[in-house]
Order: sequence, then structure tokens, then C-alpha cells
Amino acid sequence: MKILFICTHNRCRSILAEALTRHISAGKIDARSAGSQPAGVVFPGTLTYLKSQNIPTDGLTSQSWDDHEAFAPDVVITVCDSAAGETCPVWFGQTARVHWGLPDPSKLPTETEQQEKFKEVGAMMQQRLALLASADLDSAMDSSSLEVAIKQLLVSEQTV
Repeated sequence: MKILFICTHNRCRSILAEALTRHISAGKIDARSAGSQPAGVVFPGTLTYLKSQNIPTDGLTSQSWDDHEAFAPDVVITVCDSAAGETCPVWFGQTARVHWGLPDPSKLPTETEQQEKFKEVGAMMQQRLALLASADLDSAMDSSSLEVAIKQLLVSEQTV
């Protein structure tokens, strides 16, 4: 399974999702992240949070979604509301698309508040990603079936 996490600037939440997915799925999911208007740098608080959780940060970079055309993801997950509303590149084609609207820790004024929000957002992501990694999803499923299956995981998450 190949997943591309999208956030407009690819500096905080999408980077967080990429690193957490790699860590949680232990190779079962090939995760990458990108943005429609990448900032070009990873938000330092993202790296601080990941390091505090002993999650590797090697290779994490802010990139454009155009850099991932050859990756051909099975699923694109937007993690910010503005990215969810953007027109996706044509090469996304029939790729399954799911939206996980998550708060942006980098918008908070102090590092202490940011790290508290990272803990909250990280816990939400970890719960969703653990469900995703343990689910019996097949990348050969058609995109609409894959979308429905992933959305059902979120429904089951809310009832737990």
C-alpha cells in the first residue's frame, strides 16, 4: 500500500503523518508527504515532537506533490482543510482520496502550546494509522472501495 499525505505547505501535519506511518506500519505501508505549495523546510516543532517520541526523522523534507507523480499512490490523504479544497493534479487520476482534517500545531504562539498540540494530533494520527496498518486493505482494490474501507476505519475509531 502506498499513501501520499498532503498538506498545503508540507511542513507540519503531512510530514508528521509520513514519519508516524513509517514507524507504525513497519514497512507495510510506503508513506510519503507533499504539498501543493511546499514551504521548502520542515517546521522545527515537528522534528522536536518526533524526536521526543523516538521516531526517526531522517529524510523528511518539504516537497511538492509534483515530485511524487512516479510514486503513483494508492491513497491520497489530505490532513489540512485548505489542501482538501484544492484542485488535485491530473496524475492523481483514480487514486482513492480521504480527508483527515487535523489542527495545525505550528499556528499556536508558543513552543509549549505547539508541543501540547503535537501530542494531541500525534495521538489522533497514531490511532488512525494503527487501524490502517492492521486493516486488511488491498492496494488492488478500486479507488472507491478503498476510500470506503478507510472511511469505515474512522467510523470504527470513533466508536472505540
